[in-house]
Amino acid sequence: MIAYTMVGTHNLERALHFYAPLFSTMELDVCWQDDSCVSFGDPDDVDVPRFFVGLPFNGYPASAGNGSMTAFQFADPKEVDTLYQLAIHNGGSDEGAPGYRPQYGAGFYSAYVRDPDGNKLAFVVYPHR
Repeated sequence: MIAYTMVGTHNLERALHFYAPLFSTMELDVCWQDDSCVSFGDPDDVDVPRFFVGLPFNGYPASAGNGSMTAFQFADPKEVDTLYQLAIHNGGSDEGAPGYRPQYGAGFYSAYVRDPDGNKLAFVVYPHR
């Protein structure tokens, strides 16, 4: 159902430094890149949702949406731990260290970060069904 998500940046080079290692770890590649934005996904499969980061088209400053967040799902908590550490190492900030969050369901494991522009990301493992 979701085709893509896009977040704004003030500095595309800095955003690439943050996002490229994360998406590489998720085995996703650059699908499109120009001077104003870049998208990550599977270039051979348009059914895989893409993630864009770019300079706002309207020319106004980028801003993070209050209450907005993009979550990426994984099967193993170790993947969440790895991506959280990678995000922090590449300029992200902590919004919730990796751990179980039983308030969201037994087995729900997640970590939360913000990119250098303040956009919030989550790395999650849903409980077993």
